[in-house]
Amino acid sequence: MTAIPADDGTARTGVPQGRPPSPDAVLIRRTLAEMEPVADEATSFFYALLFVNHPYLREMFPPAMDAQRDRLFGALLTSARHIDDTVSLTEYLMQLGRGHRKYGTRSTHYPAVGECLMTALERFAPRTWGPEAEAAWVRAYTAISQIMIDAAADDELRSPAWWHAEIVGHEPRTSDVAVVTVRPDQPYPYRAGQYASMETPWWPREWRQYSFACSPRPDGLLTFHVKAVPAGWVSRALVHRARLGDVVRLGPPEGAMTIDHTSDSGLLCVGGSTGIAPIKALVEDVAERGRRRRMEVFFGANRDSDLYDLESFLELERRYDWLSVRPVVAQYATRGFAGRLPEAVREYGPWPEFDGYLSGPPQMIRHSVAALVSAGIEERRIRHDFTGTLTAAGLASHQ
Repeated sequence: MTAIPADDGTARTGVPQGRPPSPDAVLIRRTLAEMEPVADEATSFFYALLFVNHPYLREMFPPAMDAQRDRLFGALLTSARHIDDTVSLTEYLMQLGRGHRKYGTRSTHYPAVGECLMTALERFAPRTWGPEAEAAWVRAYTAISQIMIDAAADDELRSPAWWHAEIVGHEPRTSDVAVVTVRPDQPYPYRAGQYASMETPWWPREWRQYSFACSPRPDGLLTFHVKAVPAGWVSRALVHRARLGDVVRLGPPEGAMTIDHTSDSGLLCVGGSTGIAPIKALVEDVAERGRRRRMEVFFGANRDSDLYDLESFLELERRYDWLSVRPVVAQYATRGFAGRLPEAVREYGPWPEFDGYLSGPPQMIRHSVAALVSAGIEERRIRHDFTGTLTAAGLASHQ
């Protein structure tokens, strides 16, 4: 999902620096501050109310709500918090509205969700709730839902809600990593650096995001690197159960970790574990443009054996003299840099003339952002799709 940038100060207030918040934003933030200590209870209450009052909506959600947990409720609260950041919020909500088509969301569903949202807010923020706060939330939710409804309606004119895709390649690389290649049933437009939601036939309505490991190809095939994570229903099915001929469903492409090809800046790309997948797509993207643009790739892993795609990266390095690839191994390293990715980035820096691209586990991204900033890259020039902060794209986690 598209980023709501936080480098201008919106992370805390939802309002760009230098501009006072609107009265509605002030009221909304007060409500959110009161509700924050009981956010888990509010989330559970919201979903229980939604399913009891509108049972037909339950079938749109996965059987087990563990992964879904706070995504819808959290997205609504986050959007309301950023109600003054019109440009970024609109872009974010449009992507959200398009993406929700794969769940079967219709315009008629929004009033039911809004009703349950208001009831949950009134129950869990009683001190700050009142006619003025309610009116502010109604105005915010009306604006939020209308943007999403309009974006979905517009998208329906030109794109399917999802794509069926046959698995045509399944290559185990380690005991828990597989490279999966699929053939969509119709053209799938995307950009290198983006990702897609995927649903398997074994876990209906369980969608997980996976980054494209290739730039758009003439044959239309899409490649993903999938790591089976503990309790990861979808990832474990894709790694250990999927076979050639199985058919999955893909949601629309998402994400903002794409390259600005009008710039001449160098590209510093940091990928941990299967987070190296979109980095590979970015390398291919630059190569296909035919421009000699300096590109530094750090491939991080816990052990040497986890560098499952290093040889193909080294082949790309031999082919392109503008590309440098550095393996980084945290434990028992016998090749490359011994340590963690943030340490390697600092060691080989500084990087003041580079744009940063990060992909991998959340903790790695948090630490790497700090490392890139300390190595001379302004935070506004660092791109990633980590969902733990609003500097990232989306609210749903990669699993």
